Amino acid sequence: MSTYYLAVDIGASSGRHMLGCLEDGKIKLEEIYRFPNGMNRVDGSLCWDVEALFYEIKEGLKRCRELGKAPSFMGIDTWAVDYVLLDKENRILGKTYGYRDDRTSGMDAKVYEEIALKDLYARTGIQKQIFNTIYQLMAVKQQEPELFEKAESMLMIPDYFHFLLTGVKRTEYTNATTTQLVSPVSKDWDYGLIDMLGFPKRIFGEISRPGTLVGNFTKEVQEEVGFDCQVVLTVTHDTGSAVAALPTAEEDALYISSGTWSLMGTELSQADCSPESRMYNLTNEGGYEYRFRYLKNIMGLWMIQSVRKELAEEYSYGYICEQAQKQTIPSIVDCNDDVFLAPPSMAEAVKDYCERTGQQVPEDEWEIAAVIYNSLGKCYGDTIGQIEQMTGKHYERIYVVGGGSNAEYLNQVTAEYTGRTVCAGPGEATAIGNLLVQMICNQEFAGLKEARACVKESFEIKEYKK
Repeated sequence: MSTYYLAVDIGASSGRHMLGCLEDGKIKLEEIYRFPNGMNRVDGSLCWDVEALFYEIKEGLKRCRELGKAPSFMGIDTWAVDYVLLDKENRILGKTYGYRDDRTSGMDAKVYEEIALKDLYARTGIQKQIFNTIYQLMAVKQQEPELFEKAESMLMIPDYFHFLLTGVKRTEYTNATTTQLVSPVSKDWDYGLIDMLGFPKRIFGEISRPGTLVGNFTKEVQEEVGFDCQVVLTVTHDTGSAVAALPTAEEDALYISSGTWSLMGTELSQADCSPESRMYNLTNEGGYEYRFRYLKNIMGLWMIQSVRKELAEEYSYGYICEQAQKQTIPSIVDCNDDVFLAPPSMAEAVKDYCERTGQQVPEDEWEIAAVIYNSLGKCYGDTIGQIEQMTGKHYERIYVVGGGSNAEYLNQVTAEYTGRTVCAGPGEATAIGNLLVQMICNQEFAGLKEARACVKESFEIKEYKK
């Protein structure tokens, strides 16, 4: 009998339960359950419904049991930076804010009253993004200080779900680094920085490496879902999971984890916290085996997802790609401009940007899509130049993993703007990376290099050239 592993992969727009096992030396995947996700307005704030998400997590577990494929191991990954504050009774304090909420506006200035941006980067190596946890916690201090008075612990979103399943609190390393409060040297909380900012030290629990066993289901969860399972602290940051599943044994691979966000970078053994790196807004996020994911966050397919929601009819992403490919509009927008973070209308935001910058204004949804895809390609081309300058290395190939690896037009545009061969796939990289960590924990693979070699053999990788 095969040992089943379950990856619960929750993204900004949906979540799914992906069951995996090893058969004849290859990884086999099966989607068991899928459910919607999204931020909701709660009293004017953008929030996550974590209660509904945990319900869906358990529903997917029940589905595994119904199919007679109860996993022996499971782990959860989600987006980064968001968290819950818990009181002494482990009840959530306040709202579970989403990273697109605007309460962090102006909180960067409050942080910089205590520590300069250049010094903050030198200490953490994490790029400035207004939604990073450090600015969210400053918003708590400024706007809801009573929450800090009652808080006993802080858990990142996937850590909270692991706690609900097992009753054990663990803080996973890769996601913790996205708070901008972790030292890349000690791999632990920067308590000096936390003191400086006036955050309560007691809420920051011990940081654990991915691959750590969290524990078994509580009796309550076992009774509800119908079986027991060992929960593994996987790479809980979804981008970290996707990067773990790169289909190559190369040590110096360049990748794009392509989904709602495009994360473009490479892996380093030591963080680069230099002023030059900061000027390029490159970040040093924690990775598996203490590798640093040296990358840039690019707005990504969020822009296409947003435009798709505005269309009168529901078109597939494949069809949108096909229509965009037929357009000739030359306009380019800066994908990382804050105007595209959460506009009321993405289509109007793209048009306004083109008009404001004196470029041809797209006339319909297909021209808008073409502008977005080409703008992403241009941004990738600029970023590869910055990464090569900082690392002193040349990259012949770009490994595109995640859902965006299925966007053929974007892959071709990327090859043209970067002048590199694009190796696209697997599309399910985030879930696969989640599963790999569980499999390594159970000694199915000796380590990450062997696991990645198996990914290369198990899934189709398409090539695109200039």
